[in-house]
Amino acid sequence: MKFSKKPLSQIVTQLCLAKGIDHIIISPGSRNAPLTIGFTENTNFTNFSIVDERCAAFFALGIAQQLKKPVALVCTSGSALLNYYPAIAEAYYSDIPLVIISADRPEELINIGDGQTIMQEDVFANHILFSANCKEGTIDKETNEIKINTALNTCIKQQGPVHINIPFSEPLYETVSKLEFQPTNIPVEISQTKTNFSEDLSVFQKQWNNAKKKMILVGVLPPDSLEQQFLDELSKDESVIILTETTSNLYHDSIFPSIDQLIAPLDSDGFESLQPEILLTLGGMIVSKKIKAFLRTYSPEIHWHVDSKKAYDTYFCLKHHFKSTPDDFFSVFLQKNMAIKSSYQKDWQKLKEYRLERHKQYEANISFSDFKVFSEISKELPKDIQLQLSNSATIRYAQLFKIDKSIEVFCNRGTSGIDGCTSTAIGAAYASKKPIIFITGELSFLYDSNAFWNNYIPANFKIIVINNGGGGIFRILPGDKNTDNFSTYFETKHQLTAAHLCTMHNLEYSSVKKEGDLQSALTTFFKNSNGPSLLEIFTPSKINDTVLLDYFRYLK
Repeated sequence: MKFSKKPLSQIVTQLCLAKGIDHIIISPGSRNAPLTIGFTENTNFTNFSIVDERCAAFFALGIAQQLKKPVALVCTSGSALLNYYPAIAEAYYSDIPLVIISADRPEELINIGDGQTIMQEDVFANHILFSANCKEGTIDKETNEIKINTALNTCIKQQGPVHINIPFSEPLYETVSKLEFQPTNIPVEISQTKTNFSEDLSVFQKQWNNAKKKMILVGVLPPDSLEQQFLDELSKDESVIILTETTSNLYHDSIFPSIDQLIAPLDSDGFESLQPEILLTLGGMIVSKKIKAFLRTYSPEIHWHVDSKKAYDTYFCLKHHFKSTPDDFFSVFLQKNMAIKSSYQKDWQKLKEYRLERHKQYEANISFSDFKVFSEISKELPKDIQLQLSNSATIRYAQLFKIDKSIEVFCNRGTSGIDGCTSTAIGAAYASKKPIIFITGELSFLYDSNAFWNNYIPANFKIIVINNGGGGIFRILPGDKNTDNFSTYFETKHQLTAAHLCTMHNLEYSSVKKEGDLQSALTTFFKNSNGPSLLEIFTPSKINDTVLLDYFRYLK
């Protein structure tokens, strides 16, 4: 086995190895040669080579999302590092552990006119948990080790991105056959067992038990975040309603999984009737703008949030943050739960049943459109898969349709960007034990087209691209849709398809352009294939917004 001669390369690789950080995504370069040598010459690491740093970072994010442990990124100096930033921001807000390891020029070569040189220290300051700015030289060995060790421990414990910046002087490619460094800061093993939630809940339990209108709103949660027994118990309380989204990964007959379907047609009397006394939120970001607007206008008296790390005052009335996992919180909180008489749940269950009946009626009579496509996809999706969704219209349409409880759902909701959704899905597909189906709009797909420029796409990875010829979501928003400015700068009309990309990257390609072919195409597409496959569904751009807006009016 060979090792880079550079002490800093040995320090970072050996500390990663000691802490079980063994998936390394490397983007080619020269300044990072000592790191590339250090990782690739050691068979204990699983190494990946991805040229495009932005795609590499989202690919790493997808792997970390599935493995629930840090994945490392390695790049050369200069602007290469900046291409990681979109994925770093997503990891920061979605609590996904990434270790960014950047090679840098020596300090004396910064800002003197050398190529591939920028000011890399603390470059991610606003969206990073810890920055380890290392210094080259034997006198700094111990300080460097402490910094790197702190960064890696922070990534593991706090589940988020950290940055390690390492300067290397030339020569860069020298190797040795024996390690000159052994880590002295041996890591303490991080326990994965449940923590004991010890906060005194008596005051909160009393408030809860006295309230007749309690709303539990659940954002992004990984699968299996909340035991079914707690959902069962909460559902028996007539004063409690539970609102979820597809990304909540929670299923129960009594919950309300399509928030916009429920509340979009409400008038002021309806909103006042729905207004909770206590709002209890779990999980990450909420997709529905309508529920945000409702809870900001009709504020609950009390808002509590349960999360082991952070709490956002999304509805401008946050009163308390329970630093706990949902399971740990409810295992204690519900010990003294007292169900009280209330019509809150019953009233809204009746409305839910009415909305679902109207939904079925509308589904049966609509023309070929984005809405119709999502309706058919939701019915045809195989069970026991993982569903990755892109942002913008895709994640919003997905909220309106029933998804089988055996399906796990993921989406980059930390920053809600379209930029790396495909790369994230491919990384997740590589790491997941389940087949993955990725649904995306064509703008998001084309934006991240370099996602396929790698050799790690599983044969059972399937993509559905819904191509409505532009940014169809902008047609739903207020404004004049019949101007050149709208079609050019908002909707961004185009005639592009995925066909040539599929040819270039050896993806099986099929397409649908009319409703009569959709169901059979989906049935065929969801069968096993010989390699990664893509189905492109073309929808008429000018009626999609009308169909969706008419839907919310029809629900009333």
